[in-house]
Amino acid sequence: MMGYMIDTKVNIYRRVSGPFRAFEDRHEAGRELVKTLNCGPQLNSFVLALPRGGVPVGAAIADHLEAPFDLALVRKLPLPSSPEAGFGAVAIDGSRILNTRMVQHFSLSDAQIEAISGQVTSEVQRRAREYRGATSPPEIRGMDVYLVDDGLATGYTMMAAAKMVRKLQPNSITLCVPVSPDNSVAAVTPYFDVIHCLIVQDFPPFAVASFYRRFPDMSDDEVREILKKHRPASAA
Repeated sequence: MMGYMIDTKVNIYRRVSGPFRAFEDRHEAGRELVKTLNCGPQLNSFVLALPRGGVPVGAAIADHLEAPFDLALVRKLPLPSSPEAGFGAVAIDGSRILNTRMVQHFSLSDAQIEAISGQVTSEVQRRAREYRGATSPPEIRGMDVYLVDDGLATGYTMMAAAKMVRKLQPNSITLCVPVSPDNSVAAVTPYFDVIHCLIVQDFPPFAVASFYRRFPDMSDDEVREILKKHRPASAA
């Protein structure tokens, strides 16, 4: 699949056949993830969260590790005929992952893919300036990076994030997510050195929100406030 195939250590702490209200909110999910890390402060660590929903989860992990905290800015590539659905994802640096099955099913041309990718990359860069004041990546060379979200759906945005992070030459990349469908954990596994997932659902249908009692959409202001409190390296 890639030039950096690795032997991933996958830690799944509970398997279920259907959803249940496992967490009060994203903050609690982050605190529960911390318990699986089995370590104290890590001087060589760096936490990157996928906005918006991954930010409260990542903040809890950054607090525990006493690690710098920043954003991994990625966004799905929307289908022209159904923008709520995606055919892959792209990161701020242009790192892209395509769902080839969706591309073939909807007969997307190379020109369409490039045009949509360019538009989405521009939007991701705009959000970076809004959240962080810059589009340059954090300095993570040689560090142990933790990539965090509030859950996996298809996994494509997380794959794009991991592909981007790997280019920055970290020592390792660990995925931390509270919930995921089984097939998405399998899909993202080759991109990570270690995976921590609290709950894996074995059978569809799956929705990340189904595992939370409170799962409101986060605002840009909420994201900025959490970043401000945690002094991201980009703003230091």
